[in-house]
Amino acid sequence: METLIELGKKAKEAERYLAQASSKAKNEALLLMAEGLLRDTDKILAANHLDTKQAEADGITETLLDRLTLTKERVEAMAQGLKDIAKLPDPIGLVESMWTNEAGLKIGKQSVPLGVIGIIYEARPNVTSDAAGLCFKSGNIVILRGGKEAFNSNLAVVTSLRASLKESTLPETAIQLVEDTSRESATEMMKLNRYLDVLIPRGGANLIKAVVENATVPVIETGTGNCHVYIDQSAQLEMAKDIIVNAKTDRPSVCNAAETLIIHKDVAETFLPVIEEALNEWNVELRADKEAQKHLKDFTPATEADWETEFLDYILAVKVVASFDEAIAHINRYSTGHSEAIVTDDYFAGQRFHREVDSAAVYVNASTRFTDGFEFGFGAEIGISTQKLHARGPMGLPELTSSKYIIFGEGQIR
Repeated sequence: METLIELGKKAKEAERYLAQASSKAKNEALLLMAEGLLRDTDKILAANHLDTKQAEADGITETLLDRLTLTKERVEAMAQGLKDIAKLPDPIGLVESMWTNEAGLKIGKQSVPLGVIGIIYEARPNVTSDAAGLCFKSGNIVILRGGKEAFNSNLAVVTSLRASLKESTLPETAIQLVEDTSRESATEMMKLNRYLDVLIPRGGANLIKAVVENATVPVIETGTGNCHVYIDQSAQLEMAKDIIVNAKTDRPSVCNAAETLIIHKDVAETFLPVIEEALNEWNVELRADKEAQKHLKDFTPATEADWETEFLDYILAVKVVASFDEAIAHINRYSTGHSEAIVTDDYFAGQRFHREVDSAAVYVNASTRFTDGFEFGFGAEIGISTQKLHARGPMGLPELTSSKYIIFGEGQIR
């Protein structure tokens, strides 16, 4: 088992080779990796079975088990993700602008890789290939540190990817896996400034909080999604029902799933029994405030903690508000800055919602489930950034770049 220092040294050695690689070489390698995943599907699924069997024995929840589980179709989707990344424009080397200053220097701003990216993530083995592919295409070396729950799966995926890289002209050390899944290794990685240029945590609130509070490496904060859907008094209620059911039940274990339903008092009496019946088919537990309780048959009284919680489960907090302003105030108080939606037929209400809600993705008449790199047309994503510096929202290839200035002179001195 290699130490983090050893991985870091290898990453730095590989960095200059990948940063200078041509788009053709990177794309050919990505296609080799995609074919490798398909070739190694049985090995990957066997490794994943070890993880899911242990997770079940440990009493993992159904929704978290879904995030951990790989199937033949999911491995095929991982491979297709790499193929899709290969088709995307290469963001490296682009000169977005060029000008001449008073001294006659021609100055340009050119996109470059971030360098060596560390990613700490939890029990989602598909992240392994998505993150590796995106970092690779954008010229970045990646050091992956997954959770112990998915260790066998992650190791199988990385082994496959690196075996494919051996068939290419680019270094297999462009993709590395930390095999030590202890808490100490995560802490060490957070302080690996000598070798890491940026650290990206992907996972639950506790993981992200730990990284943000303890890392000395620059961090791009991603993931936590306490997402809201507000049903305005002018909403088309059939549309509202469809959006809520989708946002809550399509895949409740992911960060863009809705966690709180806010509804205007003028439509609460009509709408809440309808949405309760629709969500009953999915056994969704409703945690309702006092006003919402008046219109529901089966509920759990909501507590202050429910407004703050990313459930990642078949649980939905429900709040009735007296006004648009009250809805906005609730969202901006409890939101984690991920995705929020309003259902309304009032154009001006939609415009105010866009303007006044301070989150990475703000929807009018659509499900929050669309906050996703694939859905936005970016190919795979490295995560959903909920911070404002460097990147915000779904992070595709352009968000994995920095810039440098290139200057052309003719002997000028200052």
